[in-house]
Amino acid sequence: MPPYRLQTLLEMREAAEEEAKQAFSDAVRALAKEQAALKKLEDDLERRKVERKAKVQAYMSEVMKRGVFATGMTQMNRFEQKLKDDEAQVSLEIERQKETVRQAELFVEVKRTEMAEAAKDKKAIEKHKDTWKKEVKKVAQDREDMQGEEIGNALHLARTRKQG
Repeated sequence: MPPYRLQTLLEMREAAEEEAKQAFSDAVRALAKEQAALKKLEDDLERRKVERKAKVQAYMSEVMKRGVFATGMTQMNRFEQKLKDDEAQVSLEIERQKETVRQAELFVEVKRTEMAEAAKDKKAIEKHKDTWKKEVKKVAQDREDMQGEEIGNALHLARTRKQG
């Protein structure tokens, strides 16, 4: 069988498909990492809210033990406001992380499309190679059939000359 003239192209397409699969896999891993970071921030915010309530309650109990003073209440309000500000900062980080996750999701979709395109390109060349192989086999079979027919004709001609 003669060598397939597009073998190099097929190998290039196979390499491109593998590369696209790897890029897709990397993008999926990056997305999972970003989603984990988002979950961690959301958990941190929830923890901070629960802790704020507990800290404010503990601070309020401490102020009540010492007696209610205007300065004590003011300090408690400032303390609670600082905790709320910290929560607001974490909320901003969560929004930034959500945008990062959205970008990672878009990147995954781009890589999925590229991977599908690379697979389609490789499949087209493989289909061409299969068609080519069938054609080569058919030509070889036709040639063999023709040679067999010529041998048969030659034997028949030789027998008829001998007899005649």
